[in-house]
Amino acid sequence: MSKKEAKPEFKPYIPASEKRPEFTVTAMIVGAILAVVFGAANAYLGLIVGMTVSASIPAAVISMAVLRVIMKRTSILENNVVQTITSTGESLAAGIIFTLPALFIWQLQPSLTTIAIIALAGGILGVVLMIPLRRALIVKEHNTLPYPEGTACAEVLVAGEEGGKGAKLVFSGLGIGALFKFLTDAVKAFPSTVEWEIYKFKNAMIGMDTLPALLGVGFIIGPRIAGIMFAGAVLGWIGIIPLISYFGEFANTVIYPGEVPISEMNYHDIWGSYLRYIGAGAVAFGGIIGLVKTLPTIWSSFTGALKGFKNTGNAEELRTDKDISMLFIVLLTIAFIATLMFFPNIEIGIIGAILLFIFGFFFVTVSSRIVGIVGSSSNPVSGMAIAALILISIVLVGVGQTGENGMVTAIIIGSVVCIAAAIAGDTSQDLKTGYIVGATPKWQQIAQLYGVLITSIIIGFILVLLDNAYGFGSADLPAPQAVLMSMVVEGIMSGDLPWNLIFIGMAAAAMVELFGIGSLPFAVGLYLPITLTAPIMIGGILKGIIKRRTKTEGEFKEKNERGVLLASGYIAGEALTGVIIALAVTAGLTLPEEIIFGPIVSLIAFVVVAWLLFRTANKRVSK
Repeated sequence: MSKKEAKPEFKPYIPASEKRPEFTVTAMIVGAILAVVFGAANAYLGLIVGMTVSASIPAAVISMAVLRVIMKRTSILENNVVQTITSTGESLAAGIIFTLPALFIWQLQPSLTTIAIIALAGGILGVVLMIPLRRALIVKEHNTLPYPEGTACAEVLVAGEEGGKGAKLVFSGLGIGALFKFLTDAVKAFPSTVEWEIYKFKNAMIGMDTLPALLGVGFIIGPRIAGIMFAGAVLGWIGIIPLISYFGEFANTVIYPGEVPISEMNYHDIWGSYLRYIGAGAVAFGGIIGLVKTLPTIWSSFTGALKGFKNTGNAEELRTDKDISMLFIVLLTIAFIATLMFFPNIEIGIIGAILLFIFGFFFVTVSSRIVGIVGSSSNPVSGMAIAALILISIVLVGVGQTGENGMVTAIIIGSVVCIAAAIAGDTSQDLKTGYIVGATPKWQQIAQLYGVLITSIIIGFILVLLDNAYGFGSADLPAPQAVLMSMVVEGIMSGDLPWNLIFIGMAAAAMVELFGIGSLPFAVGLYLPITLTAPIMIGGILKGIIKRRTKTEGEFKEKNERGVLLASGYIAGEALTGVIIALAVTAGLTLPEEIIFGPIVSLIAFVVVAWLLFRTANKRVSK
């Protein structure tokens, strides 16, 4: 027997011989509520800053507080099902908001049913195509694929006694974020954005959105990524916009894609007409180069993951090794691809179905394994979606499917592929968590499908509400990834994009790559208003200060966890209040227009919120 074969067999926290409550009615109810909460939060956040955050650990903490502390239920497997349902909701929302808002940007206004079918198709494909890979990726490679988020979530669940204490931080943050958003956007007590034009530097602007959610994002992603994002914003708003203004000051003609002469534009106009396209080019380059850099990993992931489709029917009848049947997987996959082929207002056709299956199968297998190496936060889903959309659009043009019909078909296929890749990565992390704690894979997979169903029903309402209240692609809701996707498809289908601006953005991102810095965060910062990236930078600085002042790694880990829980609450509270305000506006409620207090009050409120985050995270670690 070889040394590799002689390794001791892995034993989960709950043995296979022991049965505990898992997929219960209580877990379904709590999981559905949290899936909607964090799904809405991730949708709102992604549409503002073009990135999302993982909800697995906050969901696990809240689940333990509700089930263990309040309801006195002690099954770790039931807690695991709740966090599985919740994380599915936020992952599906992430896949949706990267692509589907393009249909709203084109003023096509998809129905709630259409959105639900697309979301369901992507979510179900992401779950069912990953199931046959479980034994190859989660079981056989347990010691070689760490699945960082899944392993961390398992640690939190095992240390469940801390659930009540941690949940207080999440709920406190949720209340603070909700109150802040209510005061700024509903009551209009003080402005949510403060900005100043730099003296004697025409159209150069500094400012910030004084929102707790953005502060929380900065704390979660840390000083390095926040700093790279802010660098992109500095180049755009204190470099490129003033440069365009300087050269265009004496131009009396309209320069495409602007609608008025540059001499008549302010910094917001120049951003909307020119810098946004430069930023889109940078984001496209950053996404694709991120995909290219991971090609060796992608190839090994794909070839390695394919092994999971072999011998899937030879599983032992242990509770911890039971999957949903292969027949069910095949039938469900065929059913939803057929639905997309013939469902009214979708009808992707045979060519579309073939493209969907090819790209869906490839990126699901890649995503399922690559997150085991680099983690979900580094999973290049947007790069996969961009690459898929480019190839899909080229094929559709080649077969004569152009115009609005071709654009819609490309976005629908791209949406399903993007959702499937995001869900497959999340499913892999959750199954890793379940493998460590001793869950039944079958119940986790059913929980994933249930989470997909719940979120698919709700996500359409959220998109419609946000579009009605703010408008996708506006300064209030930039939707950077979706705008980029729409530009890519439009450019290939019609060829009327300002490609010079796109190429300038790609050159800027390439320069950053040549410095050895990941270009995607820089590109997102270049695309977004500086008012969004400034508070993210401050959140990153707070985390950096805490790290520098902390002596040991273990101490910092505890401080960081407290900060992340409070920051997650900030994000969820603000996002949910934003959705509620959007609902009120859609229902016809007229909100105040005049702001009561000025920007000084807004800055003071922001400083208080930042101080609370810093103080909470930087508390002395318990002995």
